[in-house]
Amino acid sequence: MALSPLITALLFALALSASFELSTCHEVLKGKVSCSDCSKDYDLSGVKVLVKCNHVKKLAMATTQVSGSFKVNLPSDAAMKTPSPLHCHAKLFGGPVQLYASKKNMVSKVMKPKNSNSYKITTPLAFSISCPSNVKDSKCGAANKFGSSKTVDLPLPPEWGLAPSSYYVPFVPIIGIP
Repeated sequence: MALSPLITALLFALALSASFELSTCHEVLKGKVSCSDCSKDYDLSGVKVLVKCNHVKKLAMATTQVSGSFKVNLPSDAAMKTPSPLHCHAKLFGGPVQLYASKKNMVSKVMKPKNSNSYKITTPLAFSISCPSNVKDSKCGAANKFGSSKTVDLPLPPEWGLAPSSYYVPFVPIIGIP
């Protein structure tokens, strides 16, 4: 009688393991990001790197370690067989602080070197943490396109039952133009 629950549990575990597709042939991308204006011992952890491959709907996201290195499985669709030469790109996505990067240092192609079992990035993913002043027309920070958001609140008698005057004052009607 004690064998019956054990056999049931083993059959249940076997059914669960058969439903999962366990694959050890994932393609792995290994890379490193660098900071151009940081000190040598700057903590590069937390920088996000996005990986996108052609003909694959999924994206892969990697988070860097303290040294700036990252490792991620390349995205693949289980339903459709992806072509053997993968055309993938890695892109700097963001970080714990504001990152500044030029377009050429922000995206890198992914390739598999000969005699290697992992993929690498072709150009370094580099950024800076301060606004680069040497770049022509560098636009750093939020542009202040709008004026002050202060409102004017004229005292209206509460007996009138009107909304605060800040709802009415900015509106200037155009009267007398035919």
